[in-house]
Amino acid sequence: MGDRETRNHSEVTDFILVGFRVRPELHILFFLLFLLVYAVILLGNVGMMAVIMTDPRLNTPMYFFLGNLSFIDLFYSSVIAPKAMINFWSESKSISFAGCVTQLFLFALFIVTEAFLLAAMAYDRFIAICDPLLYSVQMSTLLCIQLVAGSYFCGCISSVLLTSITFTLSFCASRAIDHFYCDSRPLQRISCSDLYFYKIVFFSLSSSIILPTIIVIIVSYMFIVSTVLKIHSTEGRKKAFSTCSSHLGVVSVLYGAAFFMYLTPDRFPELSKVASLCYTLVTPMLNPLIYSLRNNDVKEALRKILKKKKSFLFNYFLTVLDIDNNLVKY
Repeated sequence: MGDRETRNHSEVTDFILVGFRVRPELHILFFLLFLLVYAVILLGNVGMMAVIMTDPRLNTPMYFFLGNLSFIDLFYSSVIAPKAMINFWSESKSISFAGCVTQLFLFALFIVTEAFLLAAMAYDRFIAICDPLLYSVQMSTLLCIQLVAGSYFCGCISSVLLTSITFTLSFCASRAIDHFYCDSRPLQRISCSDLYFYKIVFFSLSSSIILPTIIVIIVSYMFIVSTVLKIHSTEGRKKAFSTCSSHLGVVSVLYGAAFFMYLTPDRFPELSKVASLCYTLVTPMLNPLIYSLRNNDVKEALRKILKKKKSFLFNYFLTVLDIDNNLVKY
């Protein structure tokens, strides 16, 4: 039996990404929607990183974390969106075995890193609101770098473990993955291996990621709410809550969609795909919009950049006109 499973596993050279079960004439509409969302993701996250790197006033721990969040959102959406768009036009909808391994590894790496980074951002807001006088001392540059590096390290370890245990399974039932990207849960469905040990490891790994990050976020916000309620000024309360509302919105969408996807019964794969869209494409699209539209520092930095661009274009236009006039005179 073991020899047959090994042989069947070795014979799998590619998979088929079934994607969304919609009529073929709707594929163009889905392609355009994905293209629009992905374009907004690229523009928003690259723009956010550019603003943070070019404006000296944004050289603070909060914006350091936010720049890394934009970087992560940009890359893990890029792992998913291009292949999904290609498959709307492709007849085969295939992805190589190596491509599937790479997609799962990179997606798990960035999504787990984001979970730990959001916990670090919650801790940053806790220090900023509950202990503002010592904020610059406690949230030192070294600590910020360590928190971000630790987030990537946890993401890398989790990704290696998840990818390893997933692709040691035997895939002899079918090559068709009922999803629009390679994810662990739909890969389980097409496996003919005994999943008892796999599910224990998967549950343990998920718990080691979700529990610590959720606990840090919840405890941080319990202290934040307690501190804010002690502020007598209504304006002070509003300002304190406004610095946290964007982060809470991002956390709610990411964790809400993830819980919905992994707690939804296997007999509703289409619901899982919709939930997956929330954290693979919708969240990376909304993050820069939420943080830029609700943040006066970012809006002011954007105004400065746009003003410089307008000034540059205006001067360039005048220079071109001057050259043309000289040529006419000549």
